[in-house]
Amino acid sequence: MVADLRDNGWALFPAETALRDWAAEARVAALDFIADPAQRAQWLQCEGTWFVGVDTLPNDTEGRIGASAPLQGAAWDAARLLYGALPLHPGQVSVTYPGYPRPRAGETEAAFRYRLNRDAAHVDGLLPVGDERRRKLHERHAYILGLPLTDTDEAASPLVVWEGSHEIMRRAFLDALGGTPPEHWHGIDLTEVYTAARRDAFQTCRRVIVHGPPGTAYLVHRLALHGVAPWQDGANAPPEGRMVAYFRPQFEDDTDDAWLRLP
Repeated sequence: MVADLRDNGWALFPAETALRDWAAEARVAALDFIADPAQRAQWLQCEGTWFVGVDTLPNDTEGRIGASAPLQGAAWDAARLLYGALPLHPGQVSVTYPGYPRPRAGETEAAFRYRLNRDAAHVDGLLPVGDERRRKLHERHAYILGLPLTDTDEAASPLVVWEGSHEIMRRAFLDALGGTPPEHWHGIDLTEVYTAARRDAFQTCRRVIVHGPPGTAYLVHRLALHGVAPWQDGANAPPEGRMVAYFRPQFEDDTDDAWLRLP
C-alpha cells in the first residue's frame, strides 16, 4: 500500500473492524453537527448539495471522539510511518447529496464549469489570495486521509484522483520553489506554474475513482490532483448522503522542505 501511495499518488486500504467501529462513532457525531442550524448556515453550499464541513468533527489529536478509541488502522499506521506522528486537527466532514454539483455562492460561470467538468480538481494547500485570487502555498499538508462514514456506490460523488499527478506537481513546484528558503515559500505566486502542471496532469494522467465502504481508508498524496465527481442519477446512498471524514495534518516546521522532499 505504501508503494501504491508513492507510485500512484493514492492507496485504498481494505476494511478493518476497528476502523468500521470508529466510523460509526464519527457518523453519529457528524450528523449532530450537520443538523445544527449554525453549522448548516456556514457549511451547506452549492445550493444545498454539499456540506463542506471543515474542522467540524469533534476528535482529539489522536482521533478519539467522545469515549471512542483512538484512530487505528493500516492507513493511519502507514501515514505515521512515512510522515511522523503529526497531531490530528478536527476532521473535515464532507457530505454530498443528490444533485451535486450546483453553483456555489459567488462562483463564476467558468469556475462552476470546472467543478462540473473537471471535478473541481485541485492540490490542497494552494489558497487563492487577494482580489485577484493568486495561488500561494499557505498550508503544507503531509497527506490526505479519507475515512468513509456512509455506505454508497461509486455513482454517489466519489473522490477522484489523477494517478501520478503528484510527481508532475512535485517537478513543477521544485522548479518554482527550489531556489527559495522554505520559510519564504508562502509568498511566491504559483498560479501559472500550478495551472500549467494541472493541465499536464489532465492530459497525461489516468483519472481514477477512489471509493470504499465504512471501515476502509484511503491515503492521497499531498501533491496529487484530486476532486469530487458529480452525483450520478440512480446513485445508491442513504438519506444522509455520501459522508467522508478527511484529515490533512500539516508539517509543523516551515523552515523544512518536507512538503517537497518527502515521498
